[in-house]
Formats: sequence, structure tokens, C-alpha cells
Amino acid sequence: MSELRKTIEGTVKAIREITDFEPQVGIILGTGLGQLAGEIEKAKRIPYGEIPHFPLSTVESHEGRLIFGHLSGKRIVAMQGRFHYYEGYSMNEIVFPVRVVKSLGANVLVVSNASGGMNPLFKSGDLMLINDHINFQGDNPLRGTNDDSIGPRFPDMFQCYDPQLLAIAEETALEERIPLRKGVYVALAGPNLETAAEYRMLRILGGDVVGMSTVPEVIAARHMGMRVLGFSVITDMGLPDAMGPMSLERIIAMAEKTEPKLTRLMEKVIGKMKI
Repeated sequence: MSELRKTIEGTVKAIREITDFEPQVGIILGTGLGQLAGEIEKAKRIPYGEIPHFPLSTVESHEGRLIFGHLSGKRIVAMQGRFHYYEGYSMNEIVFPVRVVKSLGANVLVVSNASGGMNPLFKSGDLMLINDHINFQGDNPLRGTNDDSIGPRFPDMFQCYDPQLLAIAEETALEERIPLRKGVYVALAGPNLETAAEYRMLRILGGDVVGMSTVPEVIAARHMGMRVLGFSVITDMGLPDAMGPMSLERIIAMAEKTEPKLTRLMEKVIGKMKI
């Protein structure tokens, strides 16, 4: 048994001593997107600091706890707060909670994030369904020795974001009259925001939005065979010829303003999932 497998199993055992809840769906709530946690019924909250081997969130608006409960008729576990490469964590540390969520029983991962828009057809406050991604973080959570009991050495990223879940999300957005964009998420290391030249390059290469998270977690989830659905809240626009100053406070404010739409959409989509 690999050290990674032993660590995962040790963490799962510690969580099981607190709750025997078996989730069907894992949810990662990104920057400024913690409101969904309040909709979880019969919730059991475990701070990350009480979970062996879990990193601690250091970013504003990331509460840092696992929440177990029911949402839209499904058993879910939500990560209220995630970990980023720019915080100094290794890729293995960043994705470790995803591996634990899978080992607890979840076979679907729903990810969300705040992002900067690069597609000129988008605007601040839009929601975007992620249909693909580009990894520009310069590292990969699968680098190093592979444990075949966790996932294959060379996992296929074909249809990385599950087509059936994408279709449910689009159908639900139409029913709820929630405008929903669709596009490619680009992940950079951060923590600085991008220059005008970088925005221009990333747009030329096919990116629609850019952020500093999500991709490592999705890679790890797919490595373990989880189905993935992803949403971005576009908090600001990185149009090279129409840029202005931007701050974390403004990004969080826009994420929080847009969050009710995302919360409603995610609740409805999770309710429709066939698991």
C-alpha cells in the first residue's frame, strides 16, 4: 500500500469517527461562493483543522470546513474553502481533500470558482459552464509515483467535464431563466492578476476565463474516475484594451452578488442528477 493510500485511509477513518455519512456528490465552493453551504439540510460541519492531513485555508472568504448533509434530495459533502498553489501548498496537498471525498463515497464532483473573463461576449456577473480547461500552473497533481489502486498512470482527459451533466446544467439554466455562458477555463499559478499581454495571449490560445484553481482538483477527480461538473462566476473582465484597476475586495463583492443565481442553479442541477 502506498503512503498516499495509507494517508487517505487514515483521514477517512478519522472522519468516520465523527460521522458515518456517505456522500454521493462532492462540492467545492470557491472564492466568495460559500452561500450554498447555508442550504444544506441536517448539516454536520467539521473544521479542516480537526481533520488529519488536511491543509488550512488562508484566503479571505474561504471558511475552511467540510459540510455533510442533504441538498436537493442528494447526500452531499461540501468543501467550504479550497486550497491554492499560490498559498504554497503542493499539488498533492491541494487535491488531497478531493481524494478523501471520493474515498468517502462521492462519485460526482461539482466545482465552482471566481474567474476573470477574457471572451469579449462575456461580462462581469455572468455564470459560465466549464466545458474544458487549460493547465498553465506549471505542475500536475499526478506527477510522481502512481498508485494504480487510486487511478491509472496516464488518465484520459477526453470529455473531462461530463457531457450528461453539462446537458443537465444547460437545460436547467433555460428552465430557470438564468443566462449561462459556456467555455474554457485557464488555470494560472497566481497570486497576481494577469497583465494585459497575458490576457491577450490566453485569449488567443482559446481561453474564455482565467483563474488560479479548479484544474488540479478536476485532474485528480478524473484520475479516480469521478464525473465532473464545473461553474465559473465571472467577477471581472480582462479585456486588454479596456482594463482598469482590480482588487480582491471587488472580486469577492461581485462573486457574492452573483452567488444567488449560482446557488439556485446548482441546487436544481444536483436535484436532477441520476447517481
